Amino acid sequence: MYVDKQRNIRNIANQIHRVFQIKNEVRVEKAVLVAVELQLQDRVKTTEYLDELAFLATTAGAEVVKTFVQRMSVPNPKTYVGTGKLAEIGDYIRDKEIDLAIFDDELSPSQIRNLENSLSCRIIDRSALILDIFARNARTTRAKTQVDLAQSQYLLPRLTRMWTHLEKQRGGIGMRGPGEKEIETDRRVIRDKISRLKTKLEEIDRQSVTQRKSRTNEVRVALVGYTNVGKSSLMNRLCKTEVLAENKLFATLDSTVRKVVWQDDRDPSSAPAIMLFSDTVGFIRKLPHQLIESFKSTLDEIKEADLLLHVVDISHPGFEEQMQVVDETLQEIGAADTPRIIVFNKIDQYNPNPTSDDIFEDQALYEISDFRRMWIARRKEPVVFISALHNQNLDELKTAILDALKSSSVSGSYYRR
Repeated sequence: MYVDKQRNIRNIANQIHRVFQIKNEVRVEKAVLVAVELQLQDRVKTTEYLDELAFLATTAGAEVVKTFVQRMSVPNPKTYVGTGKLAEIGDYIRDKEIDLAIFDDELSPSQIRNLENSLSCRIIDRSALILDIFARNARTTRAKTQVDLAQSQYLLPRLTRMWTHLEKQRGGIGMRGPGEKEIETDRRVIRDKISRLKTKLEEIDRQSVTQRKSRTNEVRVALVGYTNVGKSSLMNRLCKTEVLAENKLFATLDSTVRKVVWQDDRDPSSAPAIMLFSDTVGFIRKLPHQLIESFKSTLDEIKEADLLLHVVDISHPGFEEQMQVVDETLQEIGAADTPRIIVFNKIDQYNPNPTSDDIFEDQALYEISDFRRMWIARRKEPVVFISALHNQNLDELKTAILDALKSSSVSGSYYRR
């Protein structure tokens, strides 16, 4: 029994590695993207969503060759898209020898099974794609454990489809029963693995809590925001350090903490401010709930922060929706009431909507004073416009941070005398 259980564990581990393609492959896989455009959703929004899905696929190492969109009131519960669109996708996949189809929503196990039977290629939904990217970027023991836990929780209800070595035997006299029992055995094995991973993660979290307790007298500032908005680049500028900053999604998984000491130039006689800046994992639309649950301990850096810098990519056409995603995620982890500063980054790349009422929409270059007169500057939180890449207007951001730390809305001891 022990040998059989160990063999099952090895088989499951191999399947997880295969499904999420943790190991880099030399051959670039060709992929098509599939999305459903809901009736209340406009085409511009659909294009933004598909661009993000394409960026996710490229980050994971795939080559996107075509996208398919079908307008429907709700996705088909059996095959996600309609029969005609499914046939069109299948013909293209077979003609162009496509390796996988990536869907912009989380699919049910039955949908994945039906789609694989119809399209004869691997089916990846948005959640599996994000989990794969997290697995590729995990570097520390904590991140690897969190991703492994999220993957196992994602795969548990999909065992019947994923584990070909446990495929139910065909029906008939003397052929019923063993397959189902074997699947149940594997379910117990993977549940045991999830339990072990949770225990391991709890031990890692206890160590992290001890480390954070040693920093209770320090003011903590956390950078939050949508993925790939420039948080790591800003961290490098503010702390004069080298944190990994790449133009790809989820380059940062583990919270990076750096200590800085700032003197308020407006009052040279004042004591310097000693702060701990932390760069955290970026958020994204439709972030798999398994990842939110697994990474809640990492997000404790956000929950326990005294001040949040909500970094926004103002050059992105959908930055308002990205801000809403971040707000909803902060609400979910219990950090909605933490004081924050809105930092609009990448002003050097900003291109206003030609149909908007914003000023200077036809100008090629913009002044900081112009940005301050825009509607997005009229918020209850302090707002700063910067370019981390070009080191533009960072002095104003530093002043805003110091002012926020001195205000009565931020509790704690911030200055060591």
